[in-house]
Amino acid sequence: MDRRPEFLLPELRGLQLLVERILMQDEPFYPGLEGVIAGETAISMVEGGLLYRGYRIEDLAARSTFPEVALLLLSGELPGQEALADFQSILAESMELPDPIVHLMAEIPLHVGAMDVLRTGISALAHFDPQPDDTGPEADLSRATRLLAQIPLLIATRQAQLRGEHRARPVPELSFAGNLLAMLTGEQPDEEAERALDLSLILYAEHEFNASAFTARVVTSTGSDLHSAITAATGALKGPLHGGANEAALDSLLSVGGSANAEDWVRTRLATGERIMGFGHRVYKLGDPRAEILEETCAALAHTPEQDDLQQTATIIARLMRQEKGLFPNLDWPCARLYHYLGLEADVFTPLFVASRVAGWSAHVIEQAANNRLIRPRSRYTGPSARKFVPLALRD
Repeated sequence: MDRRPEFLLPELRGLQLLVERILMQDEPFYPGLEGVIAGETAISMVEGGLLYRGYRIEDLAARSTFPEVALLLLSGELPGQEALADFQSILAESMELPDPIVHLMAEIPLHVGAMDVLRTGISALAHFDPQPDDTGPEADLSRATRLLAQIPLLIATRQAQLRGEHRARPVPELSFAGNLLAMLTGEQPDEEAERALDLSLILYAEHEFNASAFTARVVTSTGSDLHSAITAATGALKGPLHGGANEAALDSLLSVGGSANAEDWVRTRLATGERIMGFGHRVYKLGDPRAEILEETCAALAHTPEQDDLQQTATIIARLMRQEKGLFPNLDWPCARLYHYLGLEADVFTPLFVASRVAGWSAHVIEQAANNRLIRPRSRYTGPSARKFVPLALRD
């Protein structure tokens, strides 16, 4: 039993807070959690190059397809032919949207951005989950598979509605990437375009404890559901310092006005301290291996004089950024051009990131739930010390 006089308790609590605050000042502080190991994962590793479940990204990019990579991330193993065929069949069967979702999207004002509509659509799909009470890993794997099939339809349906149509119609005989490209452009893609989009999806699929994946894990750590975690991750990806950087990279390139202006354009922005999106990475200090892989494919897609000049502009900017700032392109730099060459609107660039990264996010949700601990860091308090409360009538 606490026998301390009651009138002393507030003062003692204040003293305790003061002591705790002093002690906290000696704790190391890492803005942005840079360099902090916040957990363990068997999904991917970025040190010394990018690995998905132990496989080098260079090998996966050269020899696999996005559905193979998605199943690798979700299950932990590269699938055999039968397992991959079953997975692709499930994806094809799941490629439909409930009518109420389509009607809801049609009611959203046309000026609302594609990422906002996609975030709402993912959240709304939770209400049509056929396994709402099953929270086990197998149920989450099924949810993740359905989302892999449904997110492309959410993206394409919004674009169809902007064109005055009611909904997008999948083309099930095409590959995952081919179907997505056909729904977005209204044309059946050639093999080169189909492979280019598939490659970008592979490269975007997973990247360790990035901001959006960590967001998904934080939500999962509270005991929440997969749809909530993916919705939150989508909100995190929308930010221009994360997924939205690809749209900003294209805006920058198009604003240069041609390769003849590129050097002056860069030097002017560096002199004013303006950030050029698409360069630098928190982990990859000497170059993003994903950008190096995609750059060759991006260059091969440049078929017109305008596209060739855009390639030259990008090359000049990349050279100067390396020379003047020691910064290398990240994946967003070539991917913005690649999507532009494929005839895609800039508004769908980041949603396409979601269509890919949902595989990695879902793997993180399942992994976090399997060995969970609530993610609850501390902060360094910088506000005033404990203050005496003054009743309203006595305040000046």
